[in-house]
Order: sequence, then C-alpha cells, then structure tokens
Amino acid sequence: MVNAAADNGFNTLIVQIRGRGDAYYNSRVEPRAIELKDQPRSFDPLAFTLSEAHKRGLKVHAWLNTSLLANLDALPTDPAHVYNKHPEWLAVPKPVARELYQISPADAVYRQKIVEWSKANRAELEGVYTGPANAKVRDHIYRIWMDVLKHYSVDGLHFDYVRFASPDFDYSRTSLSQFKKWLWPQLTKDEQRELKLSLKQDPLAATEKFPAKFADFQRAQVTTLVERIYRAVKKQRPDVLVSAAVFANDENAFTRRFQDWRSWLQRGILDVACPMAYSTDTAVFQKQIEIAATTAHAAKRQVWAGIGAYRIPSESAVEKINVARSLTAEGFILFSYDFTSRPSELNPNGEYLERIRRSAFK
Repeated sequence: MVNAAADNGFNTLIVQIRGRGDAYYNSRVEPRAIELKDQPRSFDPLAFTLSEAHKRGLKVHAWLNTSLLANLDALPTDPAHVYNKHPEWLAVPKPVARELYQISPADAVYRQKIVEWSKANRAELEGVYTGPANAKVRDHIYRIWMDVLKHYSVDGLHFDYVRFASPDFDYSRTSLSQFKKWLWPQLTKDEQRELKLSLKQDPLAATEKFPAKFADFQRAQVTTLVERIYRAVKKQRPDVLVSAAVFANDENAFTRRFQDWRSWLQRGILDVACPMAYSTDTAVFQKQIEIAATTAHAAKRQVWAGIGAYRIPSESAVEKINVARSLTAEGFILFSYDFTSRPSELNPNGEYLERIRRSAFK
C-alpha cells in the first residue's frame, strides 16, 4: 500500500484505525478488531504503517469512525465492546422509542428492537450507532482520540460518521432527557406547564411539539464533540491536521444528518472538510466541491475533494481531479485504496493508481 501510493505520486494515506467500535492499533480504550484475530498481538497495523510511510515521505492520517458502532449482520460478541458493555449508549430510532423508553437497556430485547428496526430500514443505515447527546459517549470518543494522539506520530486525525444515521435518531432516554434540559430555559412558563403535562403521557412530547428545536439540539451535540476534540488536539499538537469526511450535499448533511460542517469551518473547529462527492456526474461533483471550497476558503480552511473511485473509471476520476484543481481545492481523496488496488470491471488489471499518475500527475 505504501509503495503503491508513493510510486504513483500520492503524498498522504488516510488509514482506518477505528471501524466499528474496535481498534486496528494498540488501543487502551477499545477491543482489538476481530479482523486481526489471526495476527500476533505484537502486530500494530498503525505503528507499522506509520514507520513504512514516513520512510517513503508519506503522511499518515488516522481515520476514526465516530458514531457508527456495529454492522447489522455481524454484531460484536466481545463483552468489552461498547455494543455489549454499554447498550444504554445506543442511538434509538423514533418508531421504537416509546416502547424502549419502558425497557431497561440491559434487557437483551432493547438491542434486539434497535437491530430489527435498523435491518428493516437499511436504505439509510450502515449499522448500529451511538448517540452523541450522551455525555459518556462523547467522553469515550474523546478518550479514543487522545489515546491515539499521545501514542502515535500521526500527521492528522480524521472524523468519519461524525453525524446521526438519519432523521429517525436519536430518541433514547438520555437524548430525550438532555433535550428537555436544553429546551426548558427557552420556554415560557405556560409552555413549560403544558409540556410537563404532555410528557406524562408521551416521553416524545417535547420532540413532537418543538421539532425545529430538536433538530438544533441534535446538531449542537455533534458540534460540541467536534469542537472539544479539535481544541484538545490543537492544544497538544498544533501541527496535527483535523479533517472530517462530510456529506457533500450540505443541505442533506444539515437537515437529515445534523452534521453542520459548514459552521465547523466558519467557527475554526475543523482544518479540512472532505466532502464525499461520490456522484458519478461531474457536474454534481463540481457544484458540491464549489460550495465547500467557497465556505472553507472564506474561513481560511481547506477542502479535499472526495472522489468515489469505486464507482467510476480512472478517466472520470482524472476529470474530477481537474475540476477540484480548478476550484483551488487543496487536495483530493480517492475512495478507496481497496478498489484501486484490485482488478474489477472498472479497474482492469488493477492499474487504477498508475493511470491516475500518468494523467493527473504530469
């Protein structure tokens, strides 16, 4: 991987070290990834990659999935995994929230209901998520980042899935409780009395009566986490870049995922926005990167254009690279190395990176 990237003109690797509440490195916080079960305990993928990449002059950014916790068809079995150890941290979908409000998270039925509903709604869901309104969840994620920052000479740290799964989340008991606490000072005395009565009948009453406020609250939870981590990283290692893979459709990100990445740039709590502009249509790609670049550059921040290499031939990727350059994006990301390195219908002979080098790195 290191040699392929260096030989073909790339300068940075963004390597996933937290996939689904697990670790592809020697974590002091979370269990080792099950995919490493056949590797000796002494093998540390992140340390090895850093060593080899730095020898070749490549930078390495550690990519951490934030809220995504488990795949629906391969649920964690390790008792130390958050999914098993802290079921009360799971994000709850609205359609089953009233039922789960009455059930202890320690009851196996609690997780079962979340998984069953999620499997029936796969169109927008990648798996089981944690809820960022829970302070203990935010503390846990913060500890993970600080652990990596302290023990590895990474050049950057990269947020992914730093958002809600869909507008159906999060209606867990903790999220509902925290929303009421956040909302209460904003209400008149009459509104408070009315809401208090409604909540006796329906635990979701506040979210039903004040949906716009609830959306603001949801966004604030994600932003709070991003800001806390960003400030801590910069305090300890100002040279480390903090980036985030974000929904390229900024309206979708804001309204449906509660991911307010444009404000993160404007507020200076993110160094690099990496819009996942994975459309095969170059015109759509151009519009999305242009919006991101305009926002980032006004805030003196960077944009790395995310290109969905797995969906397009190399010629289309080169076209998008040139568009990103014309918009003065500071970089581009090919998603992902796995696709570019193995033969497929779009990548005959597995020479994707070589074709990019010949056409884009002249």
